[in-house]
Amino acid sequence: MDGESKPPDTTGRPRYQRFWLIAPEAGPRARLTASALCAVFAVAGWLLLRDSTPLAAAFCITVSYLCGGARATFAAVENLRRRRPDINFLMVLVAVVSALLGHWEEGAILLFLFSLSDGLERYAIERTRRGISALMELRPDTACLVRDGDEREVTLDELAVGDRVRVRPGERFPVDGEVLEGRSAVDESVLTGEPLPVDKQPGALVFAGTINSNGSLLVGMTKAAGESTLAKIVALVETAQERKIAAQRLIEKWEPPYVLGVLGLSIATMLGWMIATGNIPEAVRTGMVLLVAASPCAVVLASPVAVMAAVMAAVTRGARHGVLFKGGSHLEHLAAIRTFAFDKTGTLTRGRPELQAIDALDGRTPDEVLAVAAALETHSEHPLARSVVAAAAERGLSLPVVTEFNNEAGIGVWGRMDDAWVGAGRAELFRRRRVDLPDAIAAFDEQTDGATTILVARADGLAGVLTLADQIRPEARRQLGIHHMVLLTGDHASVAARVADSLAIDDAQADLLPEQKMAAVHRLSNEHNGVAMVGDGVNDAPALAAATVGVAMGAAGTDVALETADVVLMRDDLRGLPEAVHLARRCQRVIKQSLAFAFGVIAVLVTLTMLGWLQLPLAVVIHEGSTVLVVMNGLRLLREPSAFEADSLS
Repeated sequence: MDGESKPPDTTGRPRYQRFWLIAPEAGPRARLTASALCAVFAVAGWLLLRDSTPLAAAFCITVSYLCGGARATFAAVENLRRRRPDINFLMVLVAVVSALLGHWEEGAILLFLFSLSDGLERYAIERTRRGISALMELRPDTACLVRDGDEREVTLDELAVGDRVRVRPGERFPVDGEVLEGRSAVDESVLTGEPLPVDKQPGALVFAGTINSNGSLLVGMTKAAGESTLAKIVALVETAQERKIAAQRLIEKWEPPYVLGVLGLSIATMLGWMIATGNIPEAVRTGMVLLVAASPCAVVLASPVAVMAAVMAAVTRGARHGVLFKGGSHLEHLAAIRTFAFDKTGTLTRGRPELQAIDALDGRTPDEVLAVAAALETHSEHPLARSVVAAAAERGLSLPVVTEFNNEAGIGVWGRMDDAWVGAGRAELFRRRRVDLPDAIAAFDEQTDGATTILVARADGLAGVLTLADQIRPEARRQLGIHHMVLLTGDHASVAARVADSLAIDDAQADLLPEQKMAAVHRLSNEHNGVAMVGDGVNDAPALAAATVGVAMGAAGTDVALETADVVLMRDDLRGLPEAVHLARRCQRVIKQSLAFAFGVIAVLVTLTMLGWLQLPLAVVIHEGSTVLVVMNGLRLLREPSAFEADSLS
């Protein structure tokens, strides 16, 4: 770590704060080293005292206190200047008074364990920063600029929107852009978590930080380097660390009055023992024990460490699962939500029609019918046309030559094959050409039960019928641990009912405009104490913003999703949603476990102290040991299995 390989910047700081080990901004290695030295010199001082070498022992004890308590002292003084007494003040006070009473060993143990927990917390923070640094390093510092036929290496600062850059095989894309020339497979796992490369051709979008696999691509830059999808993700992760959940905000709010209360209670206890027993040293010792017992170290560390670990887990798993949280508070909200609303098109379904069935008539084969339709649709830009052509390409069909092509908007296309008239489209197209159709076909509703039919006919009669439908995503059938699911779609009621029945969705609301979706989300939130809205992040933006938690999927390169949603699934499928739900719920469990354990330890220690059954060494070990356990419990999230490895999401 660069910050630890050389002394930190000392500008404007007192000379005594400029040492590497005790500098306030020192990293986890320095903090843990200082904690270890605290323990080593404390043991050395104890051994020297036993050997009757008090001068050397005093030196070792002093060094032990400096290593373990200097940073806490700096923090305590700074917070006292701001009139915000904190746990650092309590710990330093206990250690100093213990030493003055001749019980320096207890103070050294306290400072060792306190500095150890501080180092572990810093380690958690540093892991997050390393994750962000790793993301930033994915983007190259230079690019191959193509201008006026010449190619030259330039820095990213020299590029502007509209410039063209060359990306060779094996290189990372330096900018977001559109492919102008070439074809290649691109590894986008860093953004979407999708392990398989994605084929790119002219017109396709590419993103900074992704890897070009096998072809040379000419890319037109569509976004400034600082506004790329990768840069926005890094900015969102940095912002997420600063956003605190409600539990953490509450702890920080009551920490100063709690510290003052503990200090007052300790003084009152000390005075009470003086009056009752007349033993001043024992009274002071009891007051110090109570200070240690009631100090909220573990409570203060429980929530932030768990949240940091959860955010870190989201960052480190992002490359594998494509999940991005925009703040710790969204983890908290998502964990509590049991009602999820889903958009249909592009969310629960693939968002594009696919060939479902071919009914061949008059002795023709399905491939013959599909080849005729694809030959006509090759000349059309309609989404249904692209699906028909793609289906023919998948089957490797040879397409006949079409002449005199015509497109009649809204009803179909027609042309000539071998001087014979052929057409593909709705029944109205053939009625106009006086082509005989069976009565059952002529009366057929082309938009029924979510499927679309394309009639294929020659002048002498119907050749066949193609049926296309928007397919439900296979991953949408996965158990998400969700108690109540609602479908909100602008599609027809029959289509919504088919999807809802297939996925066992509780409630389906159809024919909704964007503002009606938003109103439905508000209503569901009021009825169920919160709702998560899952959409594609573009036309669902109002509903995503209105939800308690907005979850946008397929958000690679989608600015609206990154800006509007609270949780972003970078990959264009729902497999990241179980991961997001699982991580949020695990985070909340860990926070509750840590807080319950911390408060329980405090209650037990305070009770034992008031009864006079607890000595300072044991109080120090139990209390600071509980703090270390709380930190380790939060860091455990980093090694949690993913939702795909967990047994249940409930």
